[in-house]
Amino acid sequence: MKYIIDSYAWLEYFMGTEAGGRVKVIIDSEADEKLTPSICLAEIYAKILKTEDEEKAQLRRTFIKSRSALIPLTEELAVEAAKADVSMKKKVQGWRLADSIVLSTARNRKGKVLTGDPHFRGLAEAQMI
Repeated sequence: MKYIIDSYAWLEYFMGTEAGGRVKVIIDSEADEKLTPSICLAEIYAKILKTEDEEKAQLRRTFIKSRSALIPLTEELAVEAAKADVSMKKKVQGWRLADSIVLSTARNRKGKVLTGDPHFRGLAEAQMI
């Protein structure tokens, strides 16, 4: 299986929650392909800077890169995300552009978004943790 790991999933993993335990099984699996959109790295780094410090943020960044491939926001992905954003904002209250980038990455890479973010509930491209 190919997983697009959302910020929500990574943060649960780092906090060691029950949902994070479900993420850990996938992160530790050699059989699954793990991808992290670069926007998620930015969200996680900012959150850890805000709640902890730069050293911890850097450690988390290094860990994410060691366990998953980072997917940059390309021009093609940006256009796909913009289209998804317009559509999803009509359907899901509170939907954000970062959500659209993650969703478009999953569609483009034919993977499942691994998340607990309620914005993704009910989407075929999402696997809720």
